Amino acid sequence: MIYLIAILLPPLALLFKGKIFQAIFNAIFWFYGLIFLLLSGVILWGICAVWAIVVVKGVNDDERTQKIIDAINSKD
Repeated sequence: MIYLIAILLPPLALLFKGKIFQAIFNAIFWFYGLIFLLLSGVILWGICAVWAIVVVKGVNDDERTQKIIDAINSKD
């Protein structure tokens, strides 16, 4: 579900994952992409969507890695 939000509303997905500054910069580019949708806005929208997807995947990977580390440490 978060990946769908990352495609449709990239800044919102970054906010959900706690990346406030990246969400602000992404929102600026995404907003310009909406304004210039007919010219080159699709490119900006695509860049923002890919950026959000990569960040969301990275955060999810970090959370999974932390769970594994905690599980290993709790066995000691």
